[in-house]
Amino acid sequence: MERRSIGSGPLRVGAIGLGCMPMSWAYAPSRRRGEESLRTVHTALDLGANLLDTADVYGPYTNELVVGRALRERRADAFVSAKVGLRAGEQHVVADGRPGYVRRACDASLRRLRTDVIDLYQLHRVDPDVPVEETWGAMAELVGAGKVRALGFCALGAGAGPGAGRRGDRAYGATLRHLERAQQVFPVTAVQAELSVWSPEAAWQLLPWCAARGVGVLAAMPLGSGFLTGTLTPGEGFESADVRARHPRFTAYAMAANQQLVAGLRRVALRHGEVAGVPVTAAQVALAWVLAQGPHVVPVPGAERAHWAAENARAAEVRLTAGDLAEIASLPAAVGAWD
Repeated sequence: MERRSIGSGPLRVGAIGLGCMPMSWAYAPSRRRGEESLRTVHTALDLGANLLDTADVYGPYTNELVVGRALRERRADAFVSAKVGLRAGEQHVVADGRPGYVRRACDASLRRLRTDVIDLYQLHRVDPDVPVEETWGAMAELVGAGKVRALGFCALGAGAGPGAGRRGDRAYGATLRHLERAQQVFPVTAVQAELSVWSPEAAWQLLPWCAARGVGVLAAMPLGSGFLTGTLTPGEGFESADVRARHPRFTAYAMAANQQLVAGLRRVALRHGEVAGVPVTAAQVALAWVLAQGPHVVPVPGAERAHWAAENARAAEVRLTAGDLAEIASLPAAVGAWD
């Protein structure tokens, strides 16, 4: 598999990563299977998708435990990306960027992950009650202590989200200001943000900032929380604990309207024929689109099953043409924005 740099340093990962969150958090609880999750991680590693993205809040804690089981046997094969800055309460999550908490959380994550060092430690969310310089400084101390190799910044909760809209300045203005402040304390190696065919906002403002500074980009939710795979049926509904049950783009009306996006991806996939003897899928085209956004961009699709991880990993073999990219760019904007 093609290798990509995370930031301007020596950190290298496969072209596609694995988002471990769906294995134990946010999506359909009834489909979670511990042993299948473990097989999914091993399949991703076997195919070179070595970036494993997790967080202590996923579960909470159970996601890191699953990843830790795989790392016990294959630490040398994996690039571990973990997060700090969110604590799970009974009904919600809260930001916590206090330096003492950051240090304790890192030690706990290391134990659950069964490793001596985390390759990329990301700030999951900026705590509005703690200056970002203090939180980032505590994270930098972890690098000095040898517990962490590099630091990343998760933009998902620092400027995007409900009310962010479709304009890059509205969605990422606050994120960029935080990044500038953090960069004065310790180098930012990577930024994680939602980026997909139906959520391209990060490409308008965040990606240029990262490219100009040698900062890598981890593209979260590159498959639109599963919609861009074309495997979801409008009106089928979701389990009450599934975050998509409350997302405006997953109402029956919005899903039906957004089928135009999936149809466009399928047309491109049909032209590309097969990869490894299997027809190219809409999901693989969606991931190839993310890869085409720049050599510093690594899509991190979530997967609950081994066969999905395999399909995602092989998307690195799909090379979109200028005509393909133009056709995708002409697809209608997604229906069901947060605002």
